[in-house]
Amino acid sequence: MPEALLKQLGEVFEDALVSCEEALGEITIEIGKDDLLSVMTRLRDHDDLAFEQLIDLTVVDYLTYGQDEWATTEATSSGFSRGQESSQQQRQVWQRERFAVVYHLLSISRNQRLRVKCFVKENRTTIPSVISIWASANWYEREAFDLFGILFTGHPDLRRIMTDYGFVGHPFRKDFPLIGNVELRFDAKQNRCVYEPVSIEPRVLVPRVIRKQKDETIYVAAPEGGSKDA
Repeated sequence: MPEALLKQLGEVFEDALVSCEEALGEITIEIGKDDLLSVMTRLRDHDDLAFEQLIDLTVVDYLTYGQDEWATTEATSSGFSRGQESSQQQRQVWQRERFAVVYHLLSISRNQRLRVKCFVKENRTTIPSVISIWASANWYEREAFDLFGILFTGHPDLRRIMTDYGFVGHPFRKDFPLIGNVELRFDAKQNRCVYEPVSIEPRVLVPRVIRKQKDETIYVAAPEGGSKDA
């Protein structure tokens, strides 16, 4: 199945595909922003493809791609093996655009799925809306705009959908603080809700796990900097 779809995609789109690859039984194609609408329309309408449904749309922020949360030579940087072996990996530097808009398509008639990836620049986060192709993109694109700041040109009602009225910033961006910028409380004297600068102390929330074998005891360092036996 994946091999047949790979062949069909190559024959139909040829040079329009930036990349086309199969991994773990799933196919991902990358296309340029200028070709988005034409490629998506053919993916829906071509008899051999027939991707009738857009089942999901999301965004990936590659701002900190390849960077470790903790600066330590005693813990690996990723996966469940983190902290068991010394990390010899060098930090990777992301060389491409910061954001990728990702579309997940489903063909009911052909019983096949496809992931489509399209990159947008950080200083120009605009991309055409696909509402005219799949109406289900409406709320997905509003969510992507709200949480990542992606502007979908041609969207009929591009408003925030997840955050509060007057919210500043896009909370799913990697450079947005986890504790936020403001906090909300009810002021009894004013008899209304008021916004104030956030009072939570910022800290790294990813656990720092450092396991050392000593008399068959494993020591795990907690995020606060303390340690405990595991």
